[in-house]
Amino acid sequence: MNLLQRWFSKPGAVRRWALASVIANVGIIVTGGAVRLTESGLGCPEWPKCTTDSLVATPEMGIYGAIEFGNRVLTFALVAVAVGALLAAWLRVPRRASLVKLAFGVCLYVPVQALIGGITVWTGLNPWIVGLHFLASIPLVALSVALYVRSGEPDGEVVTLVPRAVVLLGRGLVGVAAAVIVLGVVVTGSGPHAGDADTPRNGLDPALMSQLHADLVWLLVGLTVALIAALHAVKAPEKAIRTAYALLAVELLQGVIGYTQYYLDLPELLVGLHMLGAGVLWVTAVAVPFSLRKREPSADAVPLHYEIHGERDGDRIVEREAEPA
Repeated sequence: MNLLQRWFSKPGAVRRWALASVIANVGIIVTGGAVRLTESGLGCPEWPKCTTDSLVATPEMGIYGAIEFGNRVLTFALVAVAVGALLAAWLRVPRRASLVKLAFGVCLYVPVQALIGGITVWTGLNPWIVGLHFLASIPLVALSVALYVRSGEPDGEVVTLVPRAVVLLGRGLVGVAAAVIVLGVVVTGSGPHAGDADTPRNGLDPALMSQLHADLVWLLVGLTVALIAALHAVKAPEKAIRTAYALLAVELLQGVIGYTQYYLDLPELLVGLHMLGAGVLWVTAVAVPFSLRKREPSADAVPLHYEIHGERDGDRIVEREAEPA
């Protein structure tokens, strides 16, 4: 019981599990990319078993089987983190329905992503299904970010901190970021890294798709610069300005990696870094609208609880506040 309380019902447990969920879901994007970049996509030619006769990879399957099966095992880590977040939300005192719903949504979505992964194997790494498997992580990351943010604020009324036009600009920026990622997946589907040497590509012109992707990236950068200017103009809170600058920094770094990998003929290491950057970009973009508003405690909400713990220091008691519930 003490272990259960330590991991799940202590103040701040939901927020810590939510952060772990964000990191894990970005991580699975990178490991999935490693599977494709090492041509290990069919290292396990069956699903859910690795082969028709074995649940796990066998020594005869070599490094490709080990890499593909290793990525499958990481799905269980996603499940464990999602269940941990749900338990923390359920055991929180007082329980908040909003957190339980978000955590439950993450739990439901992880198996869906795993099923799409199985379909990619069944279809022999069809480039469109492979792309869908990548994109399935995008809602998962967004849900995890939402859970992280909502666990640190009350359930009261939303109060916008900037004019509505700036709020709409922030939301539009998220939409463009999603479009950038989607088109990036299409570019990948037209390029050389198929996940298996014999897997066909989507048949689109890589140069044209790359150009369209770059155009969208520049649009995203322009909107971010406009958002930063608007935030300064309306004297927005420092947190909102910092978040916008963080997004711009990620975009510029992604741009450098993207152009470099293109002109170096898509080396695997840079492609992998670019996939990591896509995950970080999405996390930062989703955080932008949250930074433009706050929630006031509702009238009937239980106030944040601070326990006072006494620590003896010689002949006096030193009081310290516990973490907010």
